[in-house]
Amino acid sequence: MYYDVIKTLHLVSVISWMVGLLYLPRLFVYHYDTKYKSKTDKTFLLMEDRLLKIIMKPAMVLTYILGFILVYENSHLIKEIYFLLKLLLVLLLTCFHIYLSILYKDFKKGYRFKTSNFYRKINEIPTVLMILIISLIIIKPNLPIFNFPI
Repeated sequence: MYYDVIKTLHLVSVISWMVGLLYLPRLFVYHYDTKYKSKTDKTFLLMEDRLLKIIMKPAMVLTYILGFILVYENSHLIKEIYFLLKLLLVLLLTCFHIYLSILYKDFKKGYRFKTSNFYRKINEIPTVLMILIISLIIIKPNLPIFNFPI
């Protein structure tokens, strides 16, 4: 039962993190069109700040902590290629999270280097990564091309 509780909490934290990764670039799309230091700009900054600090960051940290516990309980997963690929994709999600934090700081400084179209496009990155991660975990593909002794 302990394992199932940890797995459930891990899934909830992953979902919470993904919500933020999907929503923040969408906020950036609309934020782009606001005037620096306007009331609307300040509202977007507050929304983005709260999303990053209250939802995304704690959810990411919990995702990692609970994920490490799950791997500790199932150490054989480290020898599975599909699982290692999943970990790589999770690291890419983490890099994307960090990049979104940098973009937020740019908005906070009043920089508008990117276009709203750019934010629309990067909004697809977490979706693609999520699909790949879920596919790897559910299907557990045997990848003979990558079969090498570990």
